[in-house]
Amino acid sequence: MEYILIFISAIFVNNIVLSQFLGICPFLGVSKKVETAMGMSAAVTFVLTIATIVTFLIQKFVLDAFGLGYLQTITFILVIAALVQMVEIILKKVSPALYQALGVFLPLITTNCCILGVAILVIQKDYDLLTGVVYAFSTALGFGLALILFAGLREQMSLVKVPKAMRGTPIALITAGLLAMAFMGFSGVV
Repeated sequence: MEYILIFISAIFVNNIVLSQFLGICPFLGVSKKVETAMGMSAAVTFVLTIATIVTFLIQKFVLDAFGLGYLQTITFILVIAALVQMVEIILKKVSPALYQALGVFLPLITTNCCILGVAILVIQKDYDLLTGVVYAFSTALGFGLALILFAGLREQMSLVKVPKAMRGTPIALITAGLLAMAFMGFSGVV
């Protein structure tokens, strides 16, 4: 039951982008097309889940064991950067079209505060490995859901006449705010 609550809470109630405001850069930058958003969601899900496992193990068996907790942030950043490089190499070989579509935003996963934030939150919340992985995977699904919904809304907005002063970033930010308010409706669920 605990895992179901974490799952629902991380996706809907405490959505990492719409509630905690982590990962805004790729949320706004890669959300112009649903196809690109889906690719970014998959990449973030993979990196976030693997990064949480690796950082958890490093924290428990290296940093805590040797009293090096003060190196947590730099260690986590290095692990995340290495994982993003691995994803970039794999995408370049497996799906060159998606690699091109993601463009500069793929390396930005390295600095995506969502990934570093979740890795640190798992340690701060004192989750065990399985609970941490469930939380990370659920958070990644929540990130993907918000990103894909937002991309769909932005694609729809490109088909309608938006006042000149509202085109681009202003209407995107208003739409993101409305989407965040819609997700607030789930706050009583868990």
